[in-house]
Amino acid sequence: MSQDIQAKIEQLTVELNEYNYQYYVLANPVISDFDFDVKIKELEKLENEFPQYKDPNSPTLKVGGDITSKFKTVQHRWPMLSLSNTYNEQELRDFDNRVQKAIGHPVEYVCELKFDGLSISLTYENGKLSQGITRGDGVQGDDVTQNVKTIRKIPHQLKDADFPELFEIRGEIFMHKSAFIRLNKEREENGEQTYANPRNFASGTIKLQDSSEVAKRPLDCFLYFLYLDNRNKLFSTHWESLNKVKNWGFPVSEHSKLCTTINDVLNFIHHWDTARHDLSYDIDGIVIKVNDYSYQEELGFTAKSPRWATSFKFKAERVETTLKSVTYQVGRTGAVTPVANLKPVLLAGTTVKRASLHNANEIERLDLYEGDTVYVEKGGEIIPKIIAVYTEKRLANSSHILYPTSCPECGTELIRQEGEAVHYCPNENGCKPQIVGKIQHYIGRKMMDIQGLGDETIETLFRMNLVRHVSDLYTLHEKRDQLVHIERFGQKSIDNMLNGIEESKVKPFEKVLFALGIRHVGETVAKKLAIHFKTLENIKSASIEDIAAVQDIGIRIAESLFAYLHDQANLEELNKLEIQGLNFEIEEKEVVLAGNGLSGKTFLISGVFVDYSREQLTELIESHGGKMISSISAKLNYLVAGDKMGPSKLAKAEKLNVPIISEQELLNMINQE
Repeated sequence: MSQDIQAKIEQLTVELNEYNYQYYVLANPVISDFDFDVKIKELEKLENEFPQYKDPNSPTLKVGGDITSKFKTVQHRWPMLSLSNTYNEQELRDFDNRVQKAIGHPVEYVCELKFDGLSISLTYENGKLSQGITRGDGVQGDDVTQNVKTIRKIPHQLKDADFPELFEIRGEIFMHKSAFIRLNKEREENGEQTYANPRNFASGTIKLQDSSEVAKRPLDCFLYFLYLDNRNKLFSTHWESLNKVKNWGFPVSEHSKLCTTINDVLNFIHHWDTARHDLSYDIDGIVIKVNDYSYQEELGFTAKSPRWATSFKFKAERVETTLKSVTYQVGRTGAVTPVANLKPVLLAGTTVKRASLHNANEIERLDLYEGDTVYVEKGGEIIPKIIAVYTEKRLANSSHILYPTSCPECGTELIRQEGEAVHYCPNENGCKPQIVGKIQHYIGRKMMDIQGLGDETIETLFRMNLVRHVSDLYTLHEKRDQLVHIERFGQKSIDNMLNGIEESKVKPFEKVLFALGIRHVGETVAKKLAIHFKTLENIKSASIEDIAAVQDIGIRIAESLFAYLHDQANLEELNKLEIQGLNFEIEEKEVVLAGNGLSGKTFLISGVFVDYSREQLTELIESHGGKMISSISAKLNYLVAGDKMGPSKLAKAEKLNVPIISEQELLNMINQE
């Protein structure tokens, strides 16, 4: 039973991480919002019940996805978190109950349309637009400032004089349905790849490198949240700030509403569940935010989302169409994904031709036959999914669809590990999609971050037989005479690529370990392994039990890593990389603190402060040796209390006799060093 639970958690983790990558990085969703949310909640439930099996790289802790290497990467001053969501009215009432319990009385909410587009953060300095950053992975995003400036509704210079010197404002970039249909039709007529929906078109457009091309595509934008230091000195509520930024010249949706009760919120949701079809753009739900800023700070955040906001997602639309065929795609890990090819049908404003079938279990569950009449749904109005088969319309002589036993790319017999739903091609060193995918993974921003190299270039290098393994990248300088034959690849491009490859040799050990693409070894796992074992040689010498004994490393990860490091072909590849000078041992750096007066003491911050933001106080505490914890318990040494601190925290601190200190008392403790 225990092994079954662990296997299920690992399977969901792998699946959801892949869905995140497809959605945020490739702008190519392969699962509906609804089905993704169902799987996330299933994983959260299992992780809560069996925390010993939780992957430290779990998608329940993640926001967003990876970042394209085409743009400069910039760290967000305030993380761009995602929202928790629900499709259930009772869960929304539960949210309201939790808020009231924490604050001690009913609160006001601001309801906003949930735009189906690309999240953006804009920075203004002295009233002038200085930077536009995408969500990225929530911590850092792409600098798309020049592209953002082509959007007509986004002001380059503010028209009023009472704005702060420096602030960020966040919102959503989107494309109107009519523009999407017109532009997609033009692409189809020109023989170009069409986009699945307006959200993908907007996302693809904002990441074009040529801003003159971006300007040709009519993007729009609504902005809805303001960030700045000591914001509470200017505004006490979100509703007040929305009205003010509108006066500054920002595009703010006219459909937002201030609600005093949860019943008002539900009435707003019911109205827009129908009225959304009259809008010129797509929305997929309603966002609900606590209005008072001080209450927002009191409620705080989880690792993934704010506790003071949530979203209600609308149910999907459904249509009937015909299944024409099922084809199969092979990913970099060897996972084989079935895809349903459909008779084109209009669904939620877009033409649907394909739908993901996920795995063999889904084909079996649906009991699919060739030519079946199927019901297709867009969960979250993004990605189509076959919900059911209309068996009464099944053709008399149709054949049952059987999942293949061999790889559609290389013909190798597929395997399916116990406890997993996905079939894999084990021929990782001889199957083209796996080889290319692994090299594309290796050069990625979070891995080796090789500048001057992109996915298309890797495809070309593979096709020209110049690259078959990641180690081949480090010998490309010997093949310059062949590189010049690559189309649209001049001397400057070649120099940039070769310089980027050379510079990657200084990447730290944990990045190299992650870049190798070892199954189940994600970014966090690679870092833990590097810190624990110090060198690759130590990992090679470790047994499966030794590896599994590392904190948060399960038996499945240990088995996968052990198998990789005891495969002769992999060992030869690692040896080539070591000869090229890559780092296979960790470089331990000494951490220099500003002081150690708070060493060994734990702190929690609550409320609103006069001279410092909560983030600044956190930095001060940690830079002087103190440790932040997330809740009041007997382990807490000091509660740093500001104005409007919640009564529940105050009562709990007093009950546990936790010392309650002010902002000034904290500064005095630091200064007494």
